Amino acid sequence: MMRIIFGIVLGLLVACPTLAAVLLAIVGSVAVAAATYPPLLAAAAGIWAWPRITRRVRGWVA
Repeated sequence: MMRIIFGIVLGLLVACPTLAAVLLAIVGSVAVAAATYPPLLAAAAGIWAWPRITRRVRGWVA
């Protein structure tokens, strides 16, 4: 399923270069925001690490 979705997205980006430019602008602005606003980066890291942290703590209290 992920291959199909990836293929569709890739096909859209090739067929419509302006969509690729818009997507690149959005990704670039998010990267700049994360680099210039460290709390955003810290929040993203916390959201990403949360499942691992909860599993480890559950292991300690079990």
